[in-house]
Amino acid sequence: MSLYRSVVWFTKGLREDTKSGYESASKDFVPHDLEVQVPGIVFLVTGGNSGIGKATALEIAKRDGTVHLVCRDQARAEDARGEIIRESGNQNIFLHIVDLSDPKKIWKFVENFKQEHKLHVLINNAGCMVNKRELTEDGLEKNATNTLGVYILTTGLIPVLEKEHDPRVITISSGGMLVQKLNTDDLQSERTAFDGTMVYAQNKRQQVVLTEWWAQGHPAIHFSSMHPGWADTSGVRHAMLGFHVRFRDRLRSEAQGADTVLWLALSSAAAAQPSSRFFQDWKPVSTHLPLTRTSSSPAEEETLIEILEQLAQTFK
Repeated sequence: MSLYRSVVWFTKGLREDTKSGYESASKDFVPHDLEVQVPGIVFLVTGGNSGIGKATALEIAKRDGTVHLVCRDQARAEDARGEIIRESGNQNIFLHIVDLSDPKKIWKFVENFKQEHKLHVLINNAGCMVNKRELTEDGLEKNATNTLGVYILTTGLIPVLEKEHDPRVITISSGGMLVQKLNTDDLQSERTAFDGTMVYAQNKRQQVVLTEWWAQGHPAIHFSSMHPGWADTSGVRHAMLGFHVRFRDRLRSEAQGADTVLWLALSSAAAAQPSSRFFQDWKPVSTHLPLTRTSSSPAEEETLIEILEQLAQTFK
């Protein structure tokens, strides 16, 4: 099954827009849902210095939310923070420099954050797609950190979230995960010919499984994962050049990619949805394509959790 098939499936029901490729089906959008102000509500956005993460952070800041940006590159992060403050007029934008491919640094950040801050909404946006198999200093395949980093950060911050009213965790997955069945036999991509796009898609499948698992274990928190649509971000331009060339005239803007993230983070309508669901364009959608065999068993999902927990504890 190809990535292209998942693209075709996830562009069904979208209308042409003369300014920016396509927009979501308007019948599912209720503008009133985002006409909110959130002073005193604390958000953490990973990868908030560019793309969908930055667009999300800016819109939250415009609504008077307190935003913690977790970024890897200090110079780019400081530029983004300055831009968000200028455009929103909101000074409550805080910066944390953390390499989310480094488990030890994530644990250190989590411990410090827990002591100093409260948190209502965690938005797992940061990710990488490396097309050539590369290892971190800890010997981890770089794409695999998309899952391990999210696991450590979210698990570590759950106790902080559970202290607050209406806590939420939103994980930006991808429609690319539709081409993947959960595979726990080769998380480090050592045994098969390396395909960075498919490894990334597997990571995104793993994130959806994690979301469902967390929702079962932590009912006080609203967990969701989502597909932002195919947006014209720097990640897509650099990591999926052929895809970008083929579909660039139909790609969404970064702001369009962020709109469902914002809805999940801000609206009371989103919180009324069952926890654990996978969303696109403000509504829950299936995590599997028709007539495919991408469902996983409870035993396979438990194996994923066990492997991630063992890895996470190794670096604590």
